[in-house]
Amino acid sequence: MLPISRFPGAPGRAQTTVWNGMVFTVATADTYDLDMRKQAAEALAKLDHQLAAAGTDKSRLLSVTVYITDMALKPQMNEVWLGWVDQDNPPQRACIGASLEDGDLIEIVAVAATKD
Repeated sequence: MLPISRFPGAPGRAQTTVWNGMVFTVATADTYDLDMRKQAAEALAKLDHQLAAAGTDKSRLLSVTVYITDMALKPQMNEVWLGWVDQDNPPQRACIGASLEDGDLIEIVAVAATKD
């Protein structure tokens, strides 16, 4: 049986789970009074940190789903995304309009391969 590693998140949830060479993680901004560009940058920086803690990086991303509260803000999110994403190894990505909790404007769910 393959081991499962779980990195703590909010109560009752893991922030990151690693199993069988796959990393599953989710990131939001920690600061709610930011605009879309700032929340996107903060969430992507957190994603970098979570991927590193799981032994991988954004060049190993396979799939990303970005949830945003207002599709009119998608161009702002895309601007930040394009400055962050590994242009040589872009993942498959979807962007979905959604209601999010607290002051979140963006939530990013990602799947990556480990480096081993």
